[in-house]
Amino acid sequence: MANPDEAKNEIRHRVWDLLTEHRAAQPDVHGSIPNFVGAELAAQRLAELSVWKLARVVKAVPDKPQAPVRVLGLQQGKLLYVAVPKIAAEKPFYELDPAKLPVSPEEAAVPKKAALFARTVDTDEMPKIDLLVCGTVAVNRRGVRLGKGAGYADIEVALLQEAGLISEATTIVTTVHDLQVVEGDLPETSHDFSVDLIVTPTQVIECGPPRRPAGILWSELDPAKIAAIPALASRAAQRNVSGL
Repeated sequence: MANPDEAKNEIRHRVWDLLTEHRAAQPDVHGSIPNFVGAELAAQRLAELSVWKLARVVKAVPDKPQAPVRVLGLQQGKLLYVAVPKIAAEKPFYELDPAKLPVSPEEAAVPKKAALFARTVDTDEMPKIDLLVCGTVAVNRRGVRLGKGAGYADIEVALLQEAGLISEATTIVTTVHDLQVVEGDLPETSHDFSVDLIVTPTQVIECGPPRRPAGILWSELDPAKIAAIPALASRAAQRNVSGL
């Protein structure tokens, strides 16, 4: 492959094709975080782990395959933070307090429903995160993961890391279908984060060591991307004012 981005894209398409061939995800999986068959089983397996049971504050992605994880978190009384889709808000996270939900956990776990009532917050209004749940297209046993290529998950993690809300000690987990766990190496770049645990409907895979970006890698962000994400645009403006 000529560059890491091309290599990543080839692997994504290989996994999307494999899931489609085996009918292991919802139709039209290409271009998405796969809504895989067995997502509820993977969520239940995650809920059996001590790292989940001990977590009081969970940050989860808004993707469909992680909806069962979000529902379980709310049902079990965990304070849940979910990124606004595409991080398209000045305050980029929904805060879902299970003690204050005006709807059922099942409804609150749907981003479009949460948008109707949830308070949006920035990192300075959030407590430290105990467990971070991400979505994945492909992942290997070292914890190298590929998302769908938009880069939103990397930015969310960088925002939390820069704010001191997560560290290398914070467990990052992904729930996937077994077919999404690939053998061998995957391309990895400086802005990528690794996962510590992979949970599938049939197994739990421990990865390591943890790898996290130090924070927002401004030199690797396209100006158009910064402008499209209000939380980044405001931080970039502050950097310009302070002369950074």
